[in-house]
Amino acid sequence: MRKASAPQIDTLKALITNARRVVFFGGAGVSTESGIPDFRSEDGVFKALSRYGRSPEELLSIGFFRREPHTFYTYYKELLASPNANPNAAHLALSKLEQQGKLTAVITQNIDGLHQLAGSKTVLELHGSMLRNYCMACGRRYTLRYVLDALGAAGAAGVPRCVCGGMIRPDIVMYGEQLDDAVIEAAVSHISAADLLIVGGTSLVVYPAAGLLRYFSGDNLVVINKSDTAVDEQAALCIHAPIGETLGACVA
Repeated sequence: MRKASAPQIDTLKALITNARRVVFFGGAGVSTESGIPDFRSEDGVFKALSRYGRSPEELLSIGFFRREPHTFYTYYKELLASPNANPNAAHLALSKLEQQGKLTAVITQNIDGLHQLAGSKTVLELHGSMLRNYCMACGRRYTLRYVLDALGAAGAAGVPRCVCGGMIRPDIVMYGEQLDDAVIEAAVSHISAADLLIVGGTSLVVYPAAGLLRYFSGDNLVVINKSDTAVDEQAALCIHAPIGETLGACVA
């Protein structure tokens, strides 16, 4: 596995030191070092979903959830829910940058809540959070632990139910649903005001989230991702290496 070179680490340190408003935009690759699989790699969620005989986009859609909630929750519990995951060096480094007054926001496509667990305060969750769940009938809120315990008690074909009898769903954005307007507006505001935008752990193929990068007009764009992205050529610095290891080496 490739590692960031010493000159790359030094350059990133200098860019962070000289920046006044840093924003981080991240995806599934940020959490792989916490043991959470990404979506599109050979060992990712999409590959695992292939055994269900339908496209991942269908299986992760709001229409499918409503038609076959029992099937949704079968693979949700196995492949998506990660109640025991802990923040890795990337999450901790970003939290430190916020505490130091450098980082103004984390904008994440992840639903695992690890940025907040690491201590970050300003986290914009584009696709919601598995840690939040609610009844589709009455709106009552539930924790992830409640949902997983309910699934365990209900058996293989069960779905979690509210005390009112309604079905509980995770507060995540599924295919066929719109991103939250308030979250998008806040993300655009932070990106527009940033002088350093660090993009990490994302191949930038998921829209409309990836389209937010067009609002950046600051001094420097940095990309930290194991594989190529569509904005590599625009970046002042591009590092093809694990993001936790890289950011951990840059933030004291």
